[in-house]
Amino acid sequence: MADTTGDVTSTGWGVEPEPSDGDLWAAPVALPAGPPPAPRGRVRRRGWAYAGALVLSALIGAVTASVVLLAFDSDSAPVTTLAPIGAGTATPTSPAAIVAARVIPSIVTVEVSNTSSGNFVADASGSGVVIDAAGTIVTNQHVVDGALRYQVLFADGRTYPATLVGEDALTDLAVLHVGTAGLTPIALGSSRAMSIGDLTIAVGSPLGLEGGPSVTVGVLSAFDRRVRTSSDSELFGLLQTDAPITRGSSGGALVDGEGRLIGITSAIAVSDVGAEGLGFAIPVEMMQRITADLIADGVSPHPFLGISGSTHFETRPDGALAPAGVEVASIIDDTAAAAAGVVEGDIIVTFEGEVVVTMDRLVVQLRYYRVGDTIEIGIVRAGVPMTLEVMLRERPEGV
Repeated sequence: MADTTGDVTSTGWGVEPEPSDGDLWAAPVALPAGPPPAPRGRVRRRGWAYAGALVLSALIGAVTASVVLLAFDSDSAPVTTLAPIGAGTATPTSPAAIVAARVIPSIVTVEVSNTSSGNFVADASGSGVVIDAAGTIVTNQHVVDGALRYQVLFADGRTYPATLVGEDALTDLAVLHVGTAGLTPIALGSSRAMSIGDLTIAVGSPLGLEGGPSVTVGVLSAFDRRVRTSSDSELFGLLQTDAPITRGSSGGALVDGEGRLIGITSAIAVSDVGAEGLGFAIPVEMMQRITADLIADGVSPHPFLGISGSTHFETRPDGALAPAGVEVASIIDDTAAAAAGVVEGDIIVTFEGEVVVTMDRLVVQLRYYRVGDTIEIGIVRAGVPMTLEVMLRERPEGV
């Protein structure tokens, strides 16, 4: 099966993950037409599009639950204006208030238009994060996908036209640039320095509401989540948080207790009874790797291993089955794995010194490297441990 997620598959990234019972999807719903243009050339939209609903029915005992994973989209109602912050000017004292004061100047609303001329009329909106003082802004790819014009709104009411620097659908990241200097970049943190249960704060522009970004508080709930966002798209290695997030926060910031960026908010989970308190973010380390390429070249070539396989399980002394690597099912001709001498039946157990336990983990680890990098993989072949050097090649067109 083709894997459009970006790292490894039998016809894509070199390793094909096995089907997951949690992979659900539904077709996007067209955006309704908006009312006549509001002052300053923007409109407030009623309703929003669903950019990738994913539906799962899970039977647990005698109970059936229907779960929907919704990718944040550029679907929420664009604002007519962002008023300067007025109320709540007291000196912040609580940890969340201190973080909010640090982070809000670095968060923008991203508006997009489907027309190439005339007054800017926003068709939809999302969020963005300022990552340098020179005007570089990171958002989600699905926020800008297909748009012809872009503009960003700051919490103090400033609005700037923006240009698209580059976008990468496989990791759902995009970079915009505004022609101004002296912006307040967000401080960068490390998701790898976090532990489950650590404080997390989400900052974005939900539903395109007026008055500046919204701040919600929660904890880091889990690492390495895999989320299907459409019929042919998955995101791997996501952070999970219970900090409340909603549509329009696509491309916003997930920060730690010091206000340092640890992820770009990208997806939420809801059920037939409403939001389920599950939000997902692209780790900051992945964001840095991909956006560096986008800023330099406008694109981010993805490395391709060239195998298909599945998680390998071993039986422990107490009889338990435990994941213990990736078993190679087949090798694609003229790929990095074929050139390195990987063969069917090999079990990949390490990748550049990091333990490989599951197929999903191999997908994530591969994404942190670039085309042309030479890495070492540890394998077990017929019970014998071996080490192979692999020079990563670019993912072929159409796979």
